[in-house]
Amino acid sequence: MGEAGGKGVTLSEVRHEQNNPEVMNDLAHSIGVTKELSFHDVYSLYDADVLAMVPRPVFALLTTIPMTEAWRQERDAEDADLEWYKGAGPAEPAIWFRQTIIHGCGLIGLLHCVSNGAPSELIVPGSELANFLSKAVPLGMDERARLLNETESMYQASEAVAQKGDTEPLKPDEDSIHHFVALVKGLDGNLWELEGSRKGPLNRGSLGENEDALSERALELGIRRLVDIQRKAGGDLPFSCIALAPSV
Repeated sequence: MGEAGGKGVTLSEVRHEQNNPEVMNDLAHSIGVTKELSFHDVYSLYDADVLAMVPRPVFALLTTIPMTEAWRQERDAEDADLEWYKGAGPAEPAIWFRQTIIHGCGLIGLLHCVSNGAPSELIVPGSELANFLSKAVPLGMDERARLLNETESMYQASEAVAQKGDTEPLKPDEDSIHHFVALVKGLDGNLWELEGSRKGPLNRGSLGENEDALSERALELGIRRLVDIQRKAGGDLPFSCIALAPSV
């Protein structure tokens, strides 16, 4: 891993962000996500009245999920049959970032949400995010990860918000059992599961024109599928979830 801008700032470690709207909105808007979009809490995956409180359409869900043994086994079995991602360029249906930064899963999860689907067309021109993506999108998996690792502005933005929230951020030598997973409706109409520690973007199935990332079908293809994996193993799956949607 390299140094950022030749100034000795190593992006191999960043503070671990919390998955709450205050933290993620501050980070998103500081790097160039339009203020027309914001993250909102999702308090239930099953209660229709609670789900109705979330502004629509929902473009992406950002979730944190603990690495349970059941989920690990399911991931390992799926990844065993997959090759490492070889895509690059704007024609790719999903922009994906491999995680090579310690505790960088929150930053990468946010990038997955705002770099894909409709939000990717609403980035503030000339912003840090717009400039970063103009360089990152044409690159392959390893070069894209290296660029993020060496982009000082992303490090600074992440550090500026990492101490906000309800709990203390992780120290570099602490491990997190939680993984950030983004579930995004792409411009191709498919639901993409994006996580930097997998082998690439995962297409979970097509969504209808009027089905967003919080629709019944998207929930069944995405986060509820992960909850069901744990339930079949005989336990619950504690998680947090926020939704990227219009600001209110």
